[in-house]
Amino acid sequence: MGLCLPCMGGAVKDVVETPDPEIKRRQLAEAAEKRQMEASSRGIKNAYSVEQKKKKQEEMEKRMAASGSGGGGEGLRWQVG
Repeated sequence: MGLCLPCMGGAVKDVVETPDPEIKRRQLAEAAEKRQMEASSRGIKNAYSVEQKKKKQEEMEKRMAASGSGGGGEGLRWQVG
């Protein structure tokens, strides 16, 4: 039986070198970020539209907080009759 070892003959060029630990860490971090982005947008067809709606909602909340800070008569209006 023969053994296939990378140290024999010309097989040294076939050996895959392990990347530098810093490069490996960076690649793992990028992959993790990519997975998070995919998971957060899962089920959303138009991510841009969702972001725009979020910004618009936050803007409206800020305006409501600024104008309705006194809690006066600017809130809901009721009509009876």
